[in-house]
Amino acid sequence: MKAEASCPRCPRTLRPPDARTPDWTCAAHGTVLPWRPAAEPGPAALAAVLADARVPVWVPWPLPAGWLVTGFAAAGDERTGVRAAAVALSAPGLLGGRADLVLVAEEPGVGAGARLAGLRGPDPGAGFHAAAPHVKLDVAGPRACAVPLWAVAAAPDRAAYVGEALGDWLWAVLWPADAGMLLLEATGLLDLRAPGIAVDLPYGPLGPRLTP
Repeated sequence: MKAEASCPRCPRTLRPPDARTPDWTCAAHGTVLPWRPAAEPGPAALAAVLADARVPVWVPWPLPAGWLVTGFAAAGDERTGVRAAAVALSAPGLLGGRADLVLVAEEPGVGAGARLAGLRGPDPGAGFHAAAPHVKLDVAGPRACAVPLWAVAAAPDRAAYVGEALGDWLWAVLWPADAGMLLLEATGLLDLRAPGIAVDLPYGPLGPRLTP
């Protein structure tokens, strides 16, 4: 992950560790984990995320027809490991054109999912799951389970859903706002960290959703 480190909660560039502190620092949010999108989607970028991932690296599986992986990003460094992992995808839009989906798995407090959703964050806030879930996604593999997700009040140009999967936040953020219906196509999720997983992902051009 070679891109310049930014704050996972805002677009600001971070102050790197120095002789005074081993931490990355944001002028607005203090000590944070460095957020780095990969330069290009592909097997090398995926391997870089998987190498130090302490959270799931989710991908819809099987991928519906026409879906492409368009980027990866991670929050963390060599000292902390990857504690937030994002996978960006594009899909045929409901009314033509393309739609975008970003799946984020992160530890509480990182803030990348909330930022992508357009929330003040860093987490979804109290009471987001007070009603019945809006959608459920099935996790495949040795830790199979159903993950309920709730819609949250995202920025006007997107839809966002959040829940808890395998002990970490799972965010699904979609553009445009009416693209939330695409989650009905992406009914299954696969954690690419799972032992023995070797899937041939279809890659597209770098998407616009993971950069500051």
